[in-house]
Amino acid sequence: MNIQIFGTKKCQDSRKAERFFKERRIKYQFIDMKEKGMSKGEFNSIKQAVDGLDSMIDKNSKDKDLLVLLEYLSDGDREEKVFENQSVIKTPVVRNGKKATIGYCPDIWKDWE
Repeated sequence: MNIQIFGTKKCQDSRKAERFFKERRIKYQFIDMKEKGMSKGEFNSIKQAVDGLDSMIDKNSKDKDLLVLLEYLSDGDREEKVFENQSVIKTPVVRNGKKATIGYCPDIWKDWE
């Protein structure tokens, strides 16, 4: 298993995801989205695994202006805007190869073991 957790240090669900894998002694890599973020390849792979961009967007994001703007952009522009401003992506994003989840999903992660 090659687990990556994209999240932020202050996000409770990101910390719970880390604890989930720690307790099961599964190695993972934590990527702080405020410091590094996703590469274009990782972003596209995750988008494909979770059935599109809409499921990645955090409707409760603090960046309300960007959320409103996203509603009016074309699909290509929306994708580019979200990639540039990854703060609107719901965390944690947990990736295992071609599989990925958005948010805290321990029931799905158990099936990966």
